[in-house]
Amino acid sequence: MSDGAFRDRSAANRLVVWCCAALAAAGLALNLGGCATLSRLPAAPPQVTERAAPTVGPLRYLVARDPQPFVQEAREAARKELAWRASQGLTGPLPPTSLLAISGGGEDGAYTAGVLNGWTAHGDRPEFRAVTGISTGALIAPFAFLGPRYDHVLREIYTGVSQKDIFRKRNLLSGLFGDAMADTTPLLHLTARYVDRPLLDEIAAEYAKGRLLMVGTTNLDTLEPVIWNMTAIAASKDPNALQLFRRVLLASASIPGAFPPVMIDVVVDGVRYQEMHVDGGTMAQVFAYPPALHLREEAAAKGIKRDRAIYILRNARLDADWASVKRRTLSIASRAISSLMQTQGIGDLYRIYLTTQRDGVAFNLAFIPSSFTMRRREQFDTEYMRGLYKVGFDLARGGYPWAHAPPGYEEPWRTMADRKPVPTSAPSAEQPQPRPQTQPVGP
Repeated sequence: MSDGAFRDRSAANRLVVWCCAALAAAGLALNLGGCATLSRLPAAPPQVTERAAPTVGPLRYLVARDPQPFVQEAREAARKELAWRASQGLTGPLPPTSLLAISGGGEDGAYTAGVLNGWTAHGDRPEFRAVTGISTGALIAPFAFLGPRYDHVLREIYTGVSQKDIFRKRNLLSGLFGDAMADTTPLLHLTARYVDRPLLDEIAAEYAKGRLLMVGTTNLDTLEPVIWNMTAIAASKDPNALQLFRRVLLASASIPGAFPPVMIDVVVDGVRYQEMHVDGGTMAQVFAYPPALHLREEAAAKGIKRDRAIYILRNARLDADWASVKRRTLSIASRAISSLMQTQGIGDLYRIYLTTQRDGVAFNLAFIPSSFTMRRREQFDTEYMRGLYKVGFDLARGGYPWAHAPPGYEEPWRTMADRKPVPTSAPSAEQPQPRPQTQPVGP
């Protein structure tokens, strides 16, 4: 299938088409004979999965089974913040707190990179109390967490890389009889270039103040989401912590079938197993915190009063993606899968909205405007990403026109054109100026 067939689709949708074509070819290839299966350690049996832990330590949460460990971590984060403020002699009311949730979207992550840098240029970007990321959002999350001093990294990655920096296509037989249609070694090398021990040390220092960085993957063996506490991994003194940090980021961005899964070793009662982790977007396109965490009630029980806001950066358009579908099996199947992914992403926004409204958290949503119609020449097209980055930057530099409800909750639901940004004389897109860091904010 030519690269031209991938135009006007999101990265994930285009990879779905690619994989559908591969699966069709697989049906023909398997008629020619069997093939060897790549080796792996056994997966942990379902009854012990909750006790399975990476060799670095128990630094993750299976919220679909038991959300209480996550809730306890949030409580501990609040305690750390209060202790840190006391150590700095900070008294008086707690300042407002902000959460940031970044979605998946492949090269469309350039939009989030542009929004964050434009937000810095506008001058009112907060220091986020917690940051979560899925897929490309996971790759962005550590730098968004550390703030404007890492804006240049996001600009370099999302306006300077190309397809060769992300993956190498495998030949058809290698893809079909291996574990993916592409090799993501280039992406691992790119991640290693920017994610080093000094970066983890900076993240660990923020963890001590009660801030949290979370990344989502999917355990393909158990078909459940896994939330990784990246701040806790960064704070670990284990020599394997850096490798685990990088591998979790890679796993979160590994689209099944297109990119290889990431095998993570775990131990239960001294027995070693291996888990197969893939793109967190197979479970959710974006996440904030589990509904079992009642922020309003938790704060009231401790006598804490403060304003809270969540900012969701959705690396996708939310309007209908019209297309004249060819009357062909692959076209019909891929279109249907694209529809499922689109509605899943909107469903995630509904869940977050309802949870935050219950907890009194102000809801703010950014997404790619329908006015952006630039076409890609190939996956991770540098010029396309630069164009998308500029759109996000310019919108945020002028004061981002946030939506305050997901599609369907406002009547009529406003389009991006209805939410005009406020003009400003902020710096140009080429020279965003970071503002001074603010003090940490609480849960």
